[in-house]
Amino acid sequence: MKITNLLGNWKFSPPQILALGFLIVIIFGTILLKTPWSTVGGISWINALFTATSATTVTGLVVVDTGHDFTVFGQVIIMILIKIGGLGLMTFAIMTVLLLGKRIGIRERLLIQESLNQHSIGGVVRLVKILFIFSIAMELIAAVFLSVRWIPEHGWGFGIYTSIFHAISTFNNAGFSLWSDSLSGYVGDPIINIIITILFIIGGIGFTVVYDVMTTRKFRLLALHTKIMLVGTLFLNILAMFVIFTLEYSNPMTLGGLTTGEQLFAAYFQAVTPRTAGFNTIEIGDMTPGSIVFTLLLMFIGAGSASTGSGIKLTTFLVIIFAVISYLRGNQETIIFRRKINDDIIHRALAISFISLTIVFASVLSLSITEKAPFIHIVFEAFSAFGTVGLSMGLTDDLSFIGKQIIITLMFIGRIGPLTLAFALAKSSKPSVSYPKGDVFTG
Repeated sequence: MKITNLLGNWKFSPPQILALGFLIVIIFGTILLKTPWSTVGGISWINALFTATSATTVTGLVVVDTGHDFTVFGQVIIMILIKIGGLGLMTFAIMTVLLLGKRIGIRERLLIQESLNQHSIGGVVRLVKILFIFSIAMELIAAVFLSVRWIPEHGWGFGIYTSIFHAISTFNNAGFSLWSDSLSGYVGDPIINIIITILFIIGGIGFTVVYDVMTTRKFRLLALHTKIMLVGTLFLNILAMFVIFTLEYSNPMTLGGLTTGEQLFAAYFQAVTPRTAGFNTIEIGDMTPGSIVFTLLLMFIGAGSASTGSGIKLTTFLVIIFAVISYLRGNQETIIFRRKINDDIIHRALAISFISLTIVFASVLSLSITEKAPFIHIVFEAFSAFGTVGLSMGLTDDLSFIGKQIIITLMFIGRIGPLTLAFALAKSSKPSVSYPKGDVFTG
């Protein structure tokens, strides 16, 4: 049976089909998490929906303690939702169809193209196979390394289980942890810091980048998108670590009370985790205002295109930066790595950024009305939800019923919106009528 026959003969576009697919997964996840064998003491429908949405959108915001309030069955459901949400619904659908020996049609390939944000349908099925195998391999390797650290501490059973849980949560940039304080207990642990960050950086850099690096040996032969992501990620991570270390160095609530080694690890971890990973090794609410504001920027930028993360995407942000620099220099063209960036890409980047800011602003306004909390906590929560980051200054637990609905909507839009929006905006249509130019005063 073809994938497109599962929901009948619809008239939906690929972006609408993907959004509907995620919605169906969230609904099924909500029902499963609501069952009595998923939690220790029961859970309300709104909290089940919130958790299912947070897991499927790989956000990591929690209103129920994952390690204490969910049973092993409930935690496994969360892991499955994370895996589906991280790699994408279409990836799992295509792998299921392939395992059944069925043929992948043109419409299914278009859906894969939309899901992975590819420019053409050529080779997308092969890409899905490689990325699925790669993700499983990365999670297994990470689980082995984490087991070396956690088996001596928690025993064989829970040590292996928690290693697998955190490996899946980390690679898919979900931020779910079995500990109430996330990874704060391992602020200076080399194994935890290195393995966790490597895993979510690879997961968030983008599948197409990983595939390009795997198949291309020389940097100069890499695709422009890959070069921008690799160099941009390295630069932004170094800059973020320097900023966090500088701003938090003398803060006794975060880095001030740590040893030099722990300070470096904590600054590094907190610099890279806002790119939609969602874990933390220091308390977010104790950070300085400067660090909080800088973290907002990192969360809004997000990860890479066709990755397990969200946000407006690093390439979107860098395209706008280079376009502004070109304008200020009086250049007619935007050049990156000796390649011209087409105007439609710049227009798309501007549109994505503007619409994203509008959505976040509307959410902040709504939360300011419904929630009795410090304004910076509300702003942080909204940015975290939209970027599907999962970091919080403590507001999540105290959200009202309406506030939870707003954050649920924001997480869903954050995971689905930028992805489908980029594809929709890329389809430019030429007007049939040409109008004369007009002048408008700006600035």
